[in-house]
Amino acid sequence: MLPVTWTTVRLFLHVLAATVWVGGQLTLAGLVPGLRDLSDSAPRAVARSFNRIAWPAFAVLVVTGIWNVAAEAGKHHPSGWGLTLAFKIAVVALSGASAALHAQAKSRLMIALMGALSGLTALVALFLGVLLTG
Repeated sequence: MLPVTWTTVRLFLHVLAATVWVGGQLTLAGLVPGLRDLSDSAPRAVARSFNRIAWPAFAVLVVTGIWNVAAEAGKHHPSGWGLTLAFKIAVVALSGASAALHAQAKSRLMIALMGALSGLTALVALFLGVLLTG
């Protein structure tokens, strides 16, 4: 059996948290139309329940992301790696900010716009994370 290292733990926690943050948003986006059929309050109730695991997952993403960057410090990276990392950090911040605005929004328009922006930026951050490993 292969040894378990701190690198393995760090990457596992980062991928697990990304699965919850990104996958949960995609799942909720697919469930909302059916939830509206149940009741007008069902989407908000389910979203509040999701937030109890989504925000801790986002925190784990930030902490393990910082850990990932620290682990990569001083290593040789291809040209453009630093710019890609900076872009990813900005996209992650936008994902968190738009998710927070989505959770606080009152109008259907802002709920939809901020939800879409949060989901889209979460997907872009996931893609950039994979790109950084290549």
